[in-house]
Amino acid sequence: MAGSLYPPPRPLAVGETLDLGFRIFRATLLTCLMYSGVAVIAGELPGIYNVAMGRAVTDALEVRSLTSWVLTFAGTAACAVMCCAILLRQHAVVTGGRPRTGVEFAALLPRLPGLLLLVFLVVVATCVWFLPLLALRSSDILTQALFAALLAIPASYVSVPLVAAMPVFLLTGAGPVASLVRSWRLAHGSWWRLAAIYTVGLLLLIVLLTIAGALAMMVAVPITGGDLAVLSAVNSVVVVMLSALGWPFLIGLVLAAYGDLTVRREGADLAQKIAAAG
Repeated sequence: MAGSLYPPPRPLAVGETLDLGFRIFRATLLTCLMYSGVAVIAGELPGIYNVAMGRAVTDALEVRSLTSWVLTFAGTAACAVMCCAILLRQHAVVTGGRPRTGVEFAALLPRLPGLLLLVFLVVVATCVWFLPLLALRSSDILTQALFAALLAIPASYVSVPLVAAMPVFLLTGAGPVASLVRSWRLAHGSWWRLAAIYTVGLLLLIVLLTIAGALAMMVAVPITGGDLAVLSAVNSVVVVMLSALGWPFLIGLVLAAYGDLTVRREGADLAQKIAAAG
């Protein structure tokens, strides 16, 4: 049945795309959990390093040694690789394949330089809009927050159409720059729909994870007797476990949106070719 999920047979509405994302998530969750767990741990490497060095986790932004920077880069790269492995695994499962564990890396490793370049370009295209905030470091928090909200408008205008660059890169074999261009063209005329899909999906995930985390802590309090140290450890484990559930959902949603964009664009292109031939 999973093989019938993808690609969608026709362009989808916002609700249908969200539903497809949920269905991809359900069909692939168990097979993606290991990759997702590694992605979460990789993203926490700088924090783990600070704890090991006897610093508070909140010191991660203030204390930046060479080792911390190296761990940040390595963790980000490892997280990106694992997220790509999740996307490849999900695509293989929902298109009827039976992937073996680790086979995704055989496809990813030769293209790792291009993958890292793509991630770098997307991050730069998004974060460059927030550089003016550096001039407001001495301002009050409210001023910085308001200015950041204004800068988020052009940042989101650029970043939303580029989300599909990753599936383009992984599923079509295009290079980093070509993937960005292709992603931008696919999203042309669909910015509001994509923004709605990603926003609603992210809000649903936050709500569900918050509720699940609160329920887990409610269960843990009577069991641990309210011991703060034990509760802190339990909370850390719960956060990691819930985050591991979040990545497959978000990536499944990106895959669903990419399938919808592809059907819309290729269907429109086919209609234009038929009309021109007639």
